[in-house]
Amino acid sequence: MTEESYAYLFGPVPSRRLGLSLGVDLVPSKTCSLDCVYCESGPTTKLTVKRSTLVPTDAVIAEIDRYFEKHEAPDAVTFSGAGEPTLHSDIGKIADHIKKRCPGVRVVLLTNGTLFDREDVRRDAARMDLVIASFDAADKGVFSTLNRPHPSLDPAAMADGLVAFREAFGGDLWIEVFVVPGVNDHDAEVGRIAEVVKRIGPDRVQVNTLDRPGAESWVTPADKETLETVTVALGAGEVIGAYRRRVETTGGEEDASSRILEMVRRRPCTAEDLRESLGIAGGLIEEALEELVASGRIQGERLARGMFYKPL
Repeated sequence: MTEESYAYLFGPVPSRRLGLSLGVDLVPSKTCSLDCVYCESGPTTKLTVKRSTLVPTDAVIAEIDRYFEKHEAPDAVTFSGAGEPTLHSDIGKIADHIKKRCPGVRVVLLTNGTLFDREDVRRDAARMDLVIASFDAADKGVFSTLNRPHPSLDPAAMADGLVAFREAFGGDLWIEVFVVPGVNDHDAEVGRIAEVVKRIGPDRVQVNTLDRPGAESWVTPADKETLETVTVALGAGEVIGAYRRRVETTGGEEDASSRILEMVRRRPCTAEDLRESLGIAGGLIEEALEELVASGRIQGERLARGMFYKPL
């Protein structure tokens, strides 16, 4: 572990939606209420809906303080990572601390939206400036195939929870719909999703599809025509586009290797993704990747956008 290594923070990462975003990962990988076939973090190893302090709250807050003592504030601090952030029962407390520590930073929650039928989850999420919630399926069968949920979950209850949250939440609420060809892209299901989205009344609707390797190899990206059709059906939607912003940092190959490992254990990345996110010179990135592959710590998987690296 180098001085700049963190157990619960990652990045800052150039986000396609949020600008320069510092990630906060509150759950052990891969703890989630869903086991989505498209998840870039891989299959869920602990499927649960029980909230608890999955990682130590005081340790997370200490890392946040240490980061802001040494670095300029990013555009956003985002609760995300390799699991569902709202499973951490102190997420509201941590959000309050971030706002107190750095008042100008936007606090963001990326969530699968499954637990919003619970009042305590809605109360914690209301402390955010922006909540981006997923809603990929309205039909139980599609929900089961696509999201492989905890047995207690139901898409109708999930929708009702998001409607209730929208009514009480004073910040921005975005809904993201992830399109998987052959599963949730047919007219009937898109229509059902559109009805739910209309009920929720979010500030923005975004359509997404596979960009990195998913949990299941059969999942493929939706084509441009399908994405445009779904976007129109959902109303004022948009297809998420690429974002690039260089972050300048320093460090040698050892530092590059440790920071690459921190990134790819949360999501597969190409060499270009790593260069842009970490701001490390291209030569050092390539050398570190070669060493990590040779030592058996990471492996590559080639997709349309290039070679993606992930833990072995």
